[in-house]
Amino acid sequence: MPDEPLTQSVENTVHGDVHGMVLQVGAVTGDFHHHQHPGPARAALPLRCGLVPPRAAAFQQRPVDLDAPVTVLSGLPGVGKSQLAADHAERQWVAGEVDLLVWVTATSREAIVSGYADAAAKVLGVDDPDPERGARTFLEWLAGTHEPWLVVLDDLRTPGDLDGLWPPSGGQVVVTTPRRDAVLRGHQRRLVSVEAFTEDEGIAYLRTALADQPALLDDDGLVRDLGGLPVALAQAAANMLDNHLSCAEYRALLPERLDPSAATWSLAVEQADRLARTGVVRPLLDVASVLDANGIPVAVFTTRAVLDFLGVDEAGARDGLGCLHRLSLVTFSEGALSREVRVHSLVQRATRAAWSDERAGVVVKAAADALEQAWPEVVTDPLLGQVLRANAQALANAGGVHLWRPEGHFVLFLAGRSLGAAGYHADAVRYFDDLQATAAGYLGPDHLDTLMCRFNAAGWRGNGGDAAAAAEGFRALSADFTRLFGPDHVETLRVRNNHAHWLGVSGDRAGAVTAFRDLFLDQMRVLGPDHSITLTTRHNLAFAQAKTGDHDRAVETFEALLRDLERVKGPDDPGALEARYGLAAVLGDAGAVDDAADELEDLLEDQIRVLGADHPRTLWTRWSLAQWRALTGDPDGAVVEFQELVEDQIRVLGEHHPDVRATREKLEHWRGVSEPGESGRPSPG
Repeated sequence: MPDEPLTQSVENTVHGDVHGMVLQVGAVTGDFHHHQHPGPARAALPLRCGLVPPRAAAFQQRPVDLDAPVTVLSGLPGVGKSQLAADHAERQWVAGEVDLLVWVTATSREAIVSGYADAAAKVLGVDDPDPERGARTFLEWLAGTHEPWLVVLDDLRTPGDLDGLWPPSGGQVVVTTPRRDAVLRGHQRRLVSVEAFTEDEGIAYLRTALADQPALLDDDGLVRDLGGLPVALAQAAANMLDNHLSCAEYRALLPERLDPSAATWSLAVEQADRLARTGVVRPLLDVASVLDANGIPVAVFTTRAVLDFLGVDEAGARDGLGCLHRLSLVTFSEGALSREVRVHSLVQRATRAAWSDERAGVVVKAAADALEQAWPEVVTDPLLGQVLRANAQALANAGGVHLWRPEGHFVLFLAGRSLGAAGYHADAVRYFDDLQATAAGYLGPDHLDTLMCRFNAAGWRGNGGDAAAAAEGFRALSADFTRLFGPDHVETLRVRNNHAHWLGVSGDRAGAVTAFRDLFLDQMRVLGPDHSITLTTRHNLAFAQAKTGDHDRAVETFEALLRDLERVKGPDDPGALEARYGLAAVLGDAGAVDDAADELEDLLEDQIRVLGADHPRTLWTRWSLAQWRALTGDPDGAVVEFQELVEDQIRVLGEHHPDVRATREKLEHWRGVSEPGESGRPSPG
């Protein structure tokens, strides 16, 4: 029988119509093994990983030494730390001083791990399903390679996020951060303070920026007015060029404002409003001000939520972004690896500072709806997933209570699910534990959203390998749902399903059968035999029976279930198709391998007709069919099928999807078995 489970019990969602609920991914069942799967082809050096932000048009060289093994650029927002790092990286690259350039947006530990894991996949061709392990593999490679490399960790918010993740000696590291903690010094780390422009540097910057209209540079006092802050001077220069204002004329506008830097942004917004369709620019900037300064997918700004908020079509939204870019309020770069729109944190703060509490609530709601709408149902690009999660975190930080009125916004739960689905199981558990505390503070411990945080945390504990903790978590939830909603409430019954599921995964297979049987009897009494939840529990009961070795009873249960599903919902219902898949798997587990393959062939034909050839379940049936094909004695045929399958999976699911990794592993295994010289019936590996 295959060493990968071909069927599994189904985890229910609780209160699926509620905004706060998240569909749990299927649990890993059976024996669970870690593998480093063959990934994409190993890329040749020289190689760049990550997106280096573009240098400012009037970038000024400054006397900052970046040649130490580890340089930490520390300074306030807006002083140009990232620009200095980007300039250094590009100069090193162009000069051929490094063969590997890695740029990581280091705003969280998860972002750092994701950047390293992505580099491991590209540099080594190792696509590890565990991002933490992939990151360690990359750091180990850095420690042993003789190739020159440069790693830039941009915008480090919390130095502790680098615990165990500092790149090794042997290459060069540049970190940008607003922090000055002691841990950033020593260990070959040199902390360099980056200050605002000196007056001479500021004047030199304006001279370069205003080179096409030199007459505008008629008053050096503007540098002092703006405190020499590079980002503010860039904003002022863009505004002056667009309005043909001299420095003196621009300065004359500033005294009316309380804060010169804030005045710079306000003046620019007024000018951008004149360039774009009336009323578009300010709300666009409002939305951007509650999302991630390091990069927002442009798709967020073309969602129905934002277009309705703006009152324009997609062309109008893009025109507004272009005007914001023209005035240096945002950087808008099409195709910039999911970070098409960047906005400086100072611009964000100044924008938010002007809001009333009512305005804040409206903006946060629009941004949250937009982020939810822009989030793909299946994220095939790890970088996009990381960027979306970073935006959700920024939104949570800026949105506060507004994301919990009258209840928790779905995007908060979506971000946690995305963490787990990307392989960050421990991070997903911590995320939902923290979200539970927040929900309890805003809504109370017995609110459904608070319970849903516990539900998700328990599920990800199980998916992370701690099935016993997951079972205990769902047991406690079952007790609370019984107390709050009653023993016969549909949500209580659904939570009991998950408790039974994780009992089985934790090793108590007999206990799982008993729990599913008791649940089934209660559902029959409360919901009736034809309710979808009752039918799902019968599926899970059959699976649990098979896991105890009672294959005959499991086959009987699946066959009876299939008859009822086809009667109640029709033969093309997804539940009926899943029951057929389960029946085939149990037949194969019982030793009827040829029967299993025949069942899967018939199922595949119907799935292609009903779901489509590219549906993930159709693709997975092809995986199982190829595996059973090999086990019937045709490894050569399995190799052909796995090769065709992996090409389709990459096209549909993306290079990094777990199903792609599983297929590559089997392809590699059966290729080895089918090589000349092999004989005898193959083992499953």
